[in-house]
Amino acid sequence: MNAVLDSGDPPSALDAVDRRILIACQAGLPLVERPYHAMAETVGIGADALMQRLRLLLARGVIRRIGVVPNHYRLGYRANGMTVWDVPDGKVSELGARVGALPFVSHCYRRPRHLPLWPYNLFAMVHGHDRAEVAGQIEAIRACLGPDCRAQDVLFSTRILKKTGLRFDKDQGGGGAGTV
Repeated sequence: MNAVLDSGDPPSALDAVDRRILIACQAGLPLVERPYHAMAETVGIGADALMQRLRLLLARGVIRRIGVVPNHYRLGYRANGMTVWDVPDGKVSELGARVGALPFVSHCYRRPRHLPLWPYNLFAMVHGHDRAEVAGQIEAIRACLGPDCRAQDVLFSTRILKKTGLRFDKDQGGGGAGTV
């Protein structure tokens, strides 16, 4: 599990304990029975204090979320495709919410078009054991969009890219600029 950091607060607005927490989160939570207790020990504070500070960092928007970042390939999902859709701009939020609620869509979001070469404004990531499974998922998305689907394509992953958010430089104790 990783915390996704946001650059909303300047690092100087964080105290030393918050910076140690953020640096510890960058590596992910330890895979133990009580991960927050283990992280608290690493940071040098109690587990209750760590969890309270994490809640405050989330509330302030310094951390956007804490969640699992799966390696789909290791889980047997070899066909990972970013589906892209051309839907009416005035309906993209409504349609995106519908598509994002489908159980096989890991994330869904709006992106700007780049006409005339790129007409797509709705993106939805799907994962399947093979391309035939993904083809079925694409048909389910197309049915969900109905007549609002004007065009569609899929971009299949060809390699694993490391997914990370903002990173603080450990050598600067998190007090310097974040690194990506």
